[in-house]
Amino acid sequence: MAFRPIVLARPMAVDRVVTVHYFEYSSSYYFEGERHDFWEFLYVDKGEVDVIAGDARHTLRRGQLIFHAPGEFHALRANGVVAPNLVVVSFCCASTDMDFFRGKILPAGDAERSLLGRIVAEGQAAFSTPLDDPATTAMERSAAAPFGAEQLLGAALEELLIRLVRRGEAPPPPPPSVIHATGREELFDRVRTYLEGNLGRALSLEEVCRDNLVGRSRLQQVFRERTGGGVMEFFGSLKIEAAKGLIREGRKNFTEIAGELGYQSIYYFSRHFKKATGMSPSEYASSVKLLSSKTRPGE
Repeated sequence: MAFRPIVLARPMAVDRVVTVHYFEYSSSYYFEGERHDFWEFLYVDKGEVDVIAGDARHTLRRGQLIFHAPGEFHALRANGVVAPNLVVVSFCCASTDMDFFRGKILPAGDAERSLLGRIVAEGQAAFSTPLDDPATTAMERSAAAPFGAEQLLGAALEELLIRLVRRGEAPPPPPPSVIHATGREELFDRVRTYLEGNLGRALSLEEVCRDNLVGRSRLQQVFRERTGGGVMEFFGSLKIEAAKGLIREGRKNFTEIAGELGYQSIYYFSRHFKKATGMSPSEYASSVKLLSSKTRPGE
């Protein structure tokens, strides 16, 4: 019996990756724009930005993606109030199916956000080039890259593209009001919203459980499943992310930020910030200023 293998069809084959970026910009950041002969997408992970794409101007908010086709002029500006976090990836793909993305702004769901996280993580592993340098024109391979990092990056990027095209071709999903979340998802979302609304308090685990009518062991289990850590660890990370945003906005000093986020003193705030980020608040502020002073050369 003769077997005949099938060569797998790859309608969204990514031939080359040009850059992978994760930026934490100040609220006043401005990029004057460029155009190049490869694809690029921008995803807003936090905050919002104003984007120029060709002759159109758009405001992108958290959870939205925009694609720039080869040859399209694009520029961006932070809105002067909210300090944005952005994922920017540029790559080569000769598929005619990429035409689907021309002129589109797309929302990212849980699956797409997970893939974006994998792209950034594999980019950090595969390349020695810092992912927050907007002046990068060529990524340098890391001598310590784990086996298959570049392939996994490409696989995640291809899956992201395929999922977005599939979703665009499928019937629209039902409105959120008719989607019934599971008990665990509902609990996680409810407590996360509660924590986000109480960043200025020094909450205890007992208070979180009491205010949300949930047992300690169940709450910890749900958060470990979703985040890999406990609820108070997650609360601390929310505080640090909020602190980073306030530092980048530049309207408050460190003492005011510490007070707004419920820290006992500037000392405890600085110690927690450095433990979480590897930098003191002042070092982080300096790095943001340096990043914002760099520009990526047009091509």
